[in-house]
Amino acid sequence: MKYLTSSELLNVPEGVKVSIKSRTVHVEGPRGKLVKDLHHLNVQFQNPRKGVIEIVLHHGQRKGVATLRTVKTIINNLIIGVTRGFKYKMRYVYAHFPINLNIEKNSETGLFDVEIRNFIGEKIVRRVTMHKGVEIETTKNVKDEIQLTGNSLEDVSQSAADIQQICRVKNKDIRKFLDGLYVSERGNIEEAA
Repeated sequence: MKYLTSSELLNVPEGVKVSIKSRTVHVEGPRGKLVKDLHHLNVQFQNPRKGVIEIVLHHGQRKGVATLRTVKTIINNLIIGVTRGFKYKMRYVYAHFPINLNIEKNSETGLFDVEIRNFIGEKIVRRVTMHKGVEIETTKNVKDEIQLTGNSLEDVSQSAADIQQICRVKNKDIRKFLDGLYVSERGNIEEAA
């Protein structure tokens, strides 16, 4: 069954500028600027009134109509990113061998590099490079915790996932060997008032 026309409305808060040209979304706010390319999705954008974006799909089937909500959420995450930012907290978990973590900023690329040593007593050094725009630091008052912050939800969450995935336990019973770095909390840098 085809739906003749389907649409979703998205409200843009004050202080945020959203411009869309040929399905490339540019969002500017107090924390910076984000760009997202949505060429692969067959949707149209309209501006019925000031501060409102309408996402429209004509003659869409069920899977096509489902992309409307996805596009709305993606743009909303960009708006939250440039207004409040995103913060992920990760904790190290170990039973016996303490995990050592070094954070360095690469002077050539400007990206943060994370080195994980002594994971389950292994000599191998695991290295992860953070995505562009993601800052990482150890939490001052909490032991064995790091914080990842940035404007782009995709970059912050993917960086956290990269750290978690590189510390998978192989060839052992994962119910017993629970060592690793895990996301303990997700939130915003500037909390909503």
